[in-house]
Amino acid sequence: MDGARTRGQPVALQAVATMVRGPGPQAVLFIGPDGVGKTTLALDLAAGLLCTAALADRPCRDCRACRLVEHGSHPDLHRLGPVGPGRQVVIGGPEAKYRGVRDLISDLALMPVEGGARVAIIESADRMNEDAQTALLKTLEEPPSGVTIVICADRLARLLPTVRSRCAVIRLGLLGPRDIEGILDDHGLADPPTAARLARLAGGRPGIALAYARKPEAVLIRAELTRLLLDFTDAGPAVRLTAARAAIPRAIMLATALATDDQALARSSPRGRRRGGATALAQVGSELEAGPDTGADGDADDLVSTSVRTPATDRRRGVEVLLGLWSDVARDLILVGAGGSRSIHDTVLIDELGATASGVDAADVVRFLGRIGRSAEALAANVSPELILDALVLAWPGRRAAA
Repeated sequence: MDGARTRGQPVALQAVATMVRGPGPQAVLFIGPDGVGKTTLALDLAAGLLCTAALADRPCRDCRACRLVEHGSHPDLHRLGPVGPGRQVVIGGPEAKYRGVRDLISDLALMPVEGGARVAIIESADRMNEDAQTALLKTLEEPPSGVTIVICADRLARLLPTVRSRCAVIRLGLLGPRDIEGILDDHGLADPPTAARLARLAGGRPGIALAYARKPEAVLIRAELTRLLLDFTDAGPAVRLTAARAAIPRAIMLATALATDDQALARSSPRGRRRGGATALAQVGSELEAGPDTGADGDADDLVSTSVRTPATDRRRGVEVLLGLWSDVARDLILVGAGGSRSIHDTVLIDELGATASGVDAADVVRFLGRIGRSAEALAANVSPELILDALVLAWPGRRAAA
């Protein structure tokens, strides 16, 4: 598939090419980490199935159908994704506030506009609730003639077994840095040194690298939060707890900047102070030492209430981003301590990582990594994001006392 936009996924691309040549399954499930290219591959498949060029040349990217797919306006390409405050793929219907699965099913019951194939893409399908997944089952089992349903999901376990069993599963893995650098170059978004850094930061996910390239401020927020987590190793419990709560708005801003699915709309920044790294930690520490009467602009309770005023869904997404960042920081500390500095995510922070790694116990950091994994599962199970953050910030290893 010379016209495919997907890179670094040879096995998945071969499977899609086979489907384009046909006959292929009418329901396919793309599974892989967020930002790894599932939607891009789904659009490659859609372009190939809707393309009007010779079979061997599909997708050609030159015909009218390919151009319509490229611009998101092909009448026989139907897309569905998360909507609303909770960013869920909803069941929908005539009386529903948001378009959902029932609306998609109704669209697919109509005749094709262009007289050929039809393709439905459900993005972030692991955000479908059980009712929406159940409503989709009959259509998955017996799709209308000429319809191919493509489901994209980050986590297989969040889909019902009956949904998974009705689909051909194609897995996408993380990409190597060179592949991501090539994708950035294709988009003309970064010079080679910047592309190399963003490829490291993305951790194998080209969608994240593209988001960093399009919104450079996200790189600064990431570094700010990383320094804050490193500074926690020198802080006491009270300072850690308050600074962690104060960091949630910044984490939400980072989550919004890095949103990789097309349904994620820009949301207004949460109200709260913009504080970064050691500066935030120092300010919070001084406020706690000064007591509650430090003035309206320095009240520690106000820092905590900032996250309370933020919608619960945003706070959950912010803590989710913090967990991922914390996992990266913990792994980098282990690598630096073991002499593997060349493999860390952000070489700009090598000095800070080195100073911290020399003062913490590597075994404690390894145990903390396991705790992050369990915390991510608890967050997915709807445990309070603030409680999860509090528990982690208290468990984060501190710097060893000097002998």
